[in-house]
Amino acid sequence: MADRTSTIDRRRLFRRGSAVVGGLVVLSPAFAWAAGRVGYTEPLEHAAEATGATAHAVTTLPGILPDYGIPGVDPYVGTLVSGVVGAALVLAIGWLAGRPLDPDREPR
Repeated sequence: MADRTSTIDRRRLFRRGSAVVGGLVVLSPAFAWAAGRVGYTEPLEHAAEATGATAHAVTTLPGILPDYGIPGVDPYVGTLVSGVVGAALVLAIGWLAGRPLDPDREPR
């Protein structure tokens, strides 16, 4: 009985967590639109400009999805795609990191 309760709680937790993350991913274009409407920019960019660091910036490893979008694609669609990719990466890394910690898993 304890094993079944633990499984049900994990499934419920996974469903709720997935619903929250999925909802945020679906809303990501709205966040991009709102940031554009109010003229939001990253505070770190302001700090870099104030110190002159942007003049000496060198990109050694380009980002997978720079500026949370895909070059050449509508910014809202690009934001949605980058949200899906980012959420999937975080989920995969968290799942892989948590596998060894699962008490029900048999050791190798």
